[in-house]
Amino acid sequence: MLTVLVIDESRSRAGEICAGLALAGYQVAAILAGAEDLSAEVERLQPDVILIDTDSPTRDTLENLAAMHKHMPRPVVIFTQEEGREAIREAVRAGVSAYVVDGLDPKRIKPIVEVARARFEDTQALRRELDEMSRRLSDRKLVDKAKGVLMKARGLDEDAAYHAIRKIAMERGQSMAKVARDIIDMARVLL
Repeated sequence: MLTVLVIDESRSRAGEICAGLALAGYQVAAILAGAEDLSAEVERLQPDVILIDTDSPTRDTLENLAAMHKHMPRPVVIFTQEEGREAIREAVRAGVSAYVVDGLDPKRIKPIVEVARARFEDTQALRRELDEMSRRLSDRKLVDKAKGVLMKARGLDEDAAYHAIRKIAMERGQSMAKVARDIIDMARVLL
């Protein structure tokens, strides 16, 4: 069962939200009055989704969301009255998956949460892909730099330097990037 952490300074609104979540088949992990210590609460409760109902998201709330999003990303839904363009941009930058203006209708909770989860999963997949591409590019730069070191130090051409790095990597059972890093580090010491 999907668990939801509810953040709302109004106890009466929080009660309505909890009723809507129960009707949608979700379980409420906890109700918080604010986003202070959000990272600690998320770590302790391990909710699947965070739902915030507020008149206008405060700077502190967005900063707490951004900090939590770095280490323990979760889909976040904000229901608010604030429709300003800059407020929306700041919320999205803080990791908000769905920003819903004009209040909360308990009947709409399930589709909104499901859209937020789907969007969050897509964003996380893109982030992982970007991280992988960045790592590959970084590894490629290391190998190119190590090839240059070998070409200069041993008088090899580019192809021979590449094959030398590859051979060492295979013999050691290491990645070419690791071997390249070792070659570069050794060159710093020796040259």
